[in-house]
Amino acid sequence: MFDPLMIGRFTVITGHYGSGKTNLSINLALDLTATYDEVLLVDLDVVNPYFRSSDYAVMLEGHGVRVISPTFAGTTLDTPSLSAAVHGAFDTSGAVIFDVGGDDVGATALGRYSKEISAIDYDMLYVINHYRNLTAEPAEAAALLTEIEAACHLKATGVVNNSHLRDETTAATVLDSLDFAGQTAALLGLPLRFTTVPKRLAQEISGIPGAAGLMENAYPIEIHVRTPWEEAS
Repeated sequence: MFDPLMIGRFTVITGHYGSGKTNLSINLALDLTATYDEVLLVDLDVVNPYFRSSDYAVMLEGHGVRVISPTFAGTTLDTPSLSAAVHGAFDTSGAVIFDVGGDDVGATALGRYSKEISAIDYDMLYVINHYRNLTAEPAEAAALLTEIEAACHLKATGVVNNSHLRDETTAATVLDSLDFAGQTAALLGLPLRFTTVPKRLAQEISGIPGAAGLMENAYPIEIHVRTPWEEAS
């Protein structure tokens, strides 16, 4: 199983819209509280109004995660005011997860902190989802990271396979994405750090012949992030 302590103390989570960045960020932050006295989750998604880690601040703070978000995150303002509290995140002795908005547009906000981040030992994990439009092929997914890196002035250090179909995700959904993830990582010249597996499927997948290799690098996650219409139903 993947150990969240294998990521950097300062870790940036980025990727395509709908790849599951925010849900992954929440899982990592919650798991890191078992080791660090302080865990910060910095919500830098200034684009998407529906999937933002700061919307889960009450739950996160109840589990010991402090959430920092820009003043106007999630609005349509062209120049969001990025809180000075974000700068304070670089002074902590704990762990920091940066949840970055999708694609190069969202990564632009991260670019404002590129000098501070470049000066520390950081990870930037590129989250991919084989089942998302525009990044379903390895070449497409690799090209998008190039745009993200140019926008934020930082380099990715690894790839995360977070291929899913939300509530319709099955064991086959995960297993069928492995070739895509491996090819994408190879094109980028980056390590495939881990593959996420919904916790409800972890035991089932571990029992499938030939899946043992996957489970050595699997990260079981809870599904915390849901759309307003899913919550309503």
